[in-house]
This record gives sequence, structure tokens and C-alpha cells, in this order.
Amino acid sequence: MRKALGERTGMRRKWLPIGGLLLLSLLWAVGWVRADLSPGSGAALRLSPLWSQTGLLGIFAGLAGMAAIARNRRWPERRAAGTAVFIGFGMFVLPTVVVTLAAEWIDDATRAALFSVTPVFAVVFEPYLGAGVNQARGSFPAAMMAVAGTLLVFPVDLPNSDTSAFAFVGVVIAAVSVAAANCVAVRELKGGNRSALWFAAVASGSAACLIAMIMLLFRERAASSVRVGIWTLADLLAMALLFWLMPRMSAIQMTTRFVIAPLMANLVSLAVLRPHVQLQSWISLFLIALGSGWLLVGPSDTQRSKVVP
Repeated sequence: MRKALGERTGMRRKWLPIGGLLLLSLLWAVGWVRADLSPGSGAALRLSPLWSQTGLLGIFAGLAGMAAIARNRRWPERRAAGTAVFIGFGMFVLPTVVVTLAAEWIDDATRAALFSVTPVFAVVFEPYLGAGVNQARGSFPAAMMAVAGTLLVFPVDLPNSDTSAFAFVGVVIAAVSVAAANCVAVRELKGGNRSALWFAAVASGSAACLIAMIMLLFRERAASSVRVGIWTLADLLAMALLFWLMPRMSAIQMTTRFVIAPLMANLVSLAVLRPHVQLQSWISLFLIALGSGWLLVGPSDTQRSKVVP
């Protein structure tokens, strides 16, 4: 009885984070196609994307801070707070600024394809920056398989000028930054001795301040009005899921959202728009699902050692 209960609890601990990651990826995917689902909803976001991101991070930081106070969580020490600021910069500030600056030369499809390489970087960084968890066997080939599937869906437009080449490299650097920040964040929260709420509040709050300072420095005009609707609530839920997953998954597993979200975006488009689907699209969806699925539930070295005498 006790053994069965323990096995059931272990299965819940394994599959609940995966369900959270899938929900996070679905929220991202719906966010990408929200203009098709609700025409005109993206107009305000296009008005000032950096200020929109600043507002989202600021609101989330306030909510996370209030939740930490309500639950009497201990404020992180100076080193942990500094690490949270670094993670906020690597995960939010640098990618947001780079993607916004590169938007004129890098289209959405190319950007999604370039960020799909994030799990590959996470596989490389995990042994050096991460929590030292055992990777699934064949993590690198599985990550490359998922990237190959994404490239079939989102073909990359190669740079045709020096400026577009700089933008191209900048987006790749942003993907490297996100992978490294994910590894460090998981390492910091995996032990359970850090308050995830304060960590989220410091990381997102510092990121909001840094982006706002950059915008003020370059005199970027803010939006004339701020509207909080269902899409804002969805973005806040995605942020909460992101930090909730950090102590519960490896960095490699978390970065699969960059290949799962494009997969779901295509599935949402198929369900809503019903376009003609070519064989190449089905092959790409299969590669993404197989590669990301292996990264999420593939057997690790620890699991192998348990079955081999």
C-alpha cells in the first residue's frame, strides 16, 4: 500500500511539471497567433513592445513580491539576489532588447527558428552552469532533431547585408543568454533553500527596471494608455509557470518550450485557419514532438544504472 502510494506520488511529481510546461508552451503559442484569433488585439502591443514587456515584468514582480510577503518567505541574501538580477538580465532584458532592435531585419519565422536552438545550448551549458542533474541519454541528438523539425516549419532567411548579419548574430546570442540563464536559475532553485517567489520578484523586477532605463536612455516613447485584458492575464500566468517550473525541471527540459511552442502554434493554426498541410509540415511536427518528448521523458543515466546490475 505504502509502496503504491509512493509510486503514485512519484508519477505525479514527474508528470505535473510536464503538464505545466505544456500549458506554458500553449500560452506562448496562442500569444503568437492571437492576432488571428482576435484581430486588432496586437495593435497596442506593436505600439511599444519594450514598454509593454516592462509593464508585464513590473506587474508580475509586484504580484510575486506580495505573495512572498503574504507567505512569510525569507528575503534572499545578497549573493542570491545578485544572481536573480543576472538571471533577469539574461532571460528577459537582453532577449527583449535584441529582438526588438532586430525586428526590422529578422522576421518572426526566422526568430522562432533561431530561438529553437536554445535547448542545444542548454545541453552544452548544463554540466557547467546547471544543477548537475543527469541528462537524458541522447540529449544532444534529440535537441538537434527538434531544431531540424522547427527549421522545416520556420525556414531561416539568411542575412543579405552587414546590418542583417549583426541582427542575426544578436538573436543567436540572445538564445545563448536564455539557455545560460535557465541553467543558472534551475541550479539556484533546485535545492529548495531559495524562495522562488522572492527570486521571481527580484529577477522580473530588476529586468523591468533595466528595460525602462534603456528606454529612457534612448527616449523611447511609452504607450499612451495601458489596458489589462485576458491576454495580459495569460502572459502573467505564463510568467508564473516559468518560475514555478524552475525548481521542478532541468534547464534542458525547460528550454524545450522554444520548440514545443512553435509546434503548438502550428497546431493552433491548423485548428483555427485550416490551411492546406504539406507532407513536409507533418514530418517537421513529428521531428519536433519526438525530439522534445525524448528530452522531457527520456531515460537518464541514473535510471539506466538502476536497471543494470
